[in-house]
Amino acid sequence: MPVSGENETSRRHVYGRTKGKALRSRQANLMETLFPRVSISLEEKQIDPRPLFGGVKEVWLEIGFGGGEHLAHQAETHPEIGIMGCEPFLNGVAKLVSEIDARSLSNVRILNDDARFLLERLAPASLARVFILYPDPWPKKRHNKRRFVNPETLGFLARALKPGGELRFASDIPDYIAWTLAHVSRFNRENGETFVWTAECAADWRTPYKGWPGTRYEAKAIREGRTPCYLSFLRI
Repeated sequence: MPVSGENETSRRHVYGRTKGKALRSRQANLMETLFPRVSISLEEKQIDPRPLFGGVKEVWLEIGFGGGEHLAHQAETHPEIGIMGCEPFLNGVAKLVSEIDARSLSNVRILNDDARFLLERLAPASLARVFILYPDPWPKKRHNKRRFVNPETLGFLARALKPGGELRFASDIPDYIAWTLAHVSRFNRENGETFVWTAECAADWRTPYKGWPGTRYEAKAIREGRTPCYLSFLRI
């Protein structure tokens, strides 16, 4: 069930500004014409994502897609997959909408809001894969509670991912990587074995995912001397 209005209001303070520079004229036009056709509505208490696309093999979700380069790549590479993306920042959404238009993508749907509003409404076992790529680390200790990976969101993900589904988490922040592993481990202890970290050796988490296109944020992190980590968890 959706959370109360009070909790939804408090969640909107997780992010800072949701709009940066003014949109370019083409972006602004596409936000008026194309975005309404690919936008996800939260009016229903439970959302089955497959009918949003029609005829797709399965549905994936990217949480916080930034400029949308990874999501657009996945959608173009896998036209048989329906891909939903959540991003609270309008400028990032506008960039992805431009990519949808430029690449003639028909298998993308977007929520311009906090991903948790969608996750809590998704039908059980409706997702085959979830991406959380370079999320905001909220590095100050007093802000750690704002990190996306927490007991609540892991509960949403556990319900929405089907058995055999995959959760991918990438970060260049060692503390957030340790935080994620610790929270997943604790979730498993408290709820029964739910997410299995698939790494068998260091190379597994040091090596990018198969078909990984990279992101601008990742390239910046590498230039600045930070080492990306690629975690994969299997929903059992």
